[in-house]
Amino acid sequence: MKTLLISVALAASGLHASAGTAADPYQWLEDVGGEKALDWVKARNATSRAMLEAQPGFAELRGEIKDILDSKARIPYVEKMGNWYYNVWRDAEHPRGLWRRTTLASYRTANPEWETVLDFDALAKADNENWVYKGSDCRRPAYDRCLVRLSRGGADAVVVREFDLGTKTFVADGFTLPEAKQDVTWQSRDALFVGTDFGAGSMTDSGYPRVIKLWQRGTPLSAASTVFEGQQTDVSVSAAVYTKGDHRYEIIQRGITFYTSASFLREGDKLSRIDVPEHAEVSFFGPQLMVTLREAWTVGGKTHPAGSLLAIDFAEFRAGKRDFTTLFTPTATAALERDGITATRNHVLLSVLDNVKGRVIEWRFADGKWTQREANVPKLGSLWISGIDADESDDYFFSHVDFLTPDSLYLAQAGSDKQELLKQRPAFFDASGFEIAQQFAKSKDGTQVPYFIIKPKGLKANGKNPTLLYGYGGFEVSMTPRYSPGVGKAWLEKGGVYVIANIRGGGEYGPRWHQAALKANRQKAFDDFIAVGQSLIRAKITQPKHLGIMGGSNGGLLMGVMMTQRPDLFGAVVCQVPLLDMQRYNKLLAGASWMGEYGNPDDAKEWAFIRKYSPYHNAKAGVKYPNVLFTTSTRDDRVHPGHARKMMAKLEGLGVKNVWYYENMEGGHAGAADNKQKADMTALEYSFLWKMLK
Repeated sequence: MKTLLISVALAASGLHASAGTAADPYQWLEDVGGEKALDWVKARNATSRAMLEAQPGFAELRGEIKDILDSKARIPYVEKMGNWYYNVWRDAEHPRGLWRRTTLASYRTANPEWETVLDFDALAKADNENWVYKGSDCRRPAYDRCLVRLSRGGADAVVVREFDLGTKTFVADGFTLPEAKQDVTWQSRDALFVGTDFGAGSMTDSGYPRVIKLWQRGTPLSAASTVFEGQQTDVSVSAAVYTKGDHRYEIIQRGITFYTSASFLREGDKLSRIDVPEHAEVSFFGPQLMVTLREAWTVGGKTHPAGSLLAIDFAEFRAGKRDFTTLFTPTATAALERDGITATRNHVLLSVLDNVKGRVIEWRFADGKWTQREANVPKLGSLWISGIDADESDDYFFSHVDFLTPDSLYLAQAGSDKQELLKQRPAFFDASGFEIAQQFAKSKDGTQVPYFIIKPKGLKANGKNPTLLYGYGGFEVSMTPRYSPGVGKAWLEKGGVYVIANIRGGGEYGPRWHQAALKANRQKAFDDFIAVGQSLIRAKITQPKHLGIMGGSNGGLLMGVMMTQRPDLFGAVVCQVPLLDMQRYNKLLAGASWMGEYGNPDDAKEWAFIRKYSPYHNAKAGVKYPNVLFTTSTRDDRVHPGHARKMMAKLEGLGVKNVWYYENMEGGHAGAADNKQKADMTALEYSFLWKMLK
């Protein structure tokens, strides 16, 4: 369960009356496309845009950001399929993107020769649709056909169409699925595992597929046979097919909550539960079953802590053996990154964070045994690794980046220190005058919370420095060092200090760091963020009137809590695509899927602790709030735009004057559908921060 978020039309009056709250006077703003609601949005958009576009340098900044996003000097990251290396490229001439391919020999050159596979701008024009490419699933190992996912305006719901990589055309009378939030996987050349909106009762409360069916080519979708049905209260069900050499496994996964699941092996029409705990995730490497633990597991006479990675021969496991090989055990400082496992022909590669700095561990599997070595990669900053061809090669890509160093892409070989620099992104801002430091703040309960600070060399500790503090703190997402040309151009180059807080709820130290802030313990994440802000003030880096904060999605909830719990601590807040009404979040779009993170507001005991921090319920009259800009997207079908709309309306109703609102009419949960929109949103947000914090 990685990132899942859809709307269930349930009346809330009876459910929430027991919680003792009054009717919501702004609930009408949840009508996403309603004329009245959109008129409200357009009026506030106009007010905010007029104010922010009038700021000195707005147009120049927007143009600079767009030039960076469209730059042809960016690294074109590729994925090997068959003999070709594929890339999706967006620039000024191709805002929706080109799906293109080249050879490795050509890719090694400064100017590769690219062959266009699919032009999404031309497709959108031909179809008269606002298509946003959302990825594809191509059939292994032939790589002859792909299931292309197309979204209208960037929403999570997609249309699926079968595409022929040989002819570079969509397949006439091929597999096609109408718009829905769906899970689709190749079962064979002529059959798909499909989870989609089959009609009433086929979607979960979270708005994701509840039913997986097997759909044969040449038959109507209505004739597809049911493979598995989950529960209405599940988050989703999905299917995957693992193949490596002679080993092939069809796996059906029932996502019970965001963090628990049950996996089933499908053999013919028979499903067999894989005997691991619900908190564990399974994957495969040839004959080996790999198990990643979210909680401790005592098995085979040994207790493995949360965050461990275990491996065992799958046939022996099915026969009852439990003598696992431990591929990773977390330490006080080191954790396996979420999605931190990739494979080559003979190796499993692990991406590890050690005090929020990257490492790579290689495990070789040969003759039924595992052997380990540590890869020789840069020790500071963030690392991204990806096996290139798990069937044919031990080569892999890795990239290295930090806050001031643009990403570089290497071709490496597992089992050796052979490395080749393939691509280097140029600097998009002058970083020579800045330095990076990692520091720790003491949270309310004594926990040491790390944060990165990027500041001018020789910075005067006079409390006068405009400072932007960014945070997330949820869903086991780690805030690792990354090169952001937008931050560099819009904030650092103009004299700002930038800070990233690695608060609990994230994955910086593995499951324990995440679980420390789940449900009733959510306040710990908020306390951590407050502690980092206070640390910056004590060090005289800044002071409240010069301290701004920014966060999106779950980080938008963090922003809402900060403005309601500590309005005195911050001078400006940029609250992006946020959750704010924590009483109704599970009724809006994909919100029900996040109850494993926050709790169930329909349960009186859980609502009691959620109510204490729900920003929408803690906004009060007579409070001097910091300057706030809410941003969201009409096309966000993951976090409902009603959260931001209603919070803005409530603050206005309380007489708060220093609040602004901007809603992009496209963009999905990312907030922008293309580089032009992204540049515009960035310019709006940073112009707001500079106006309020100088």
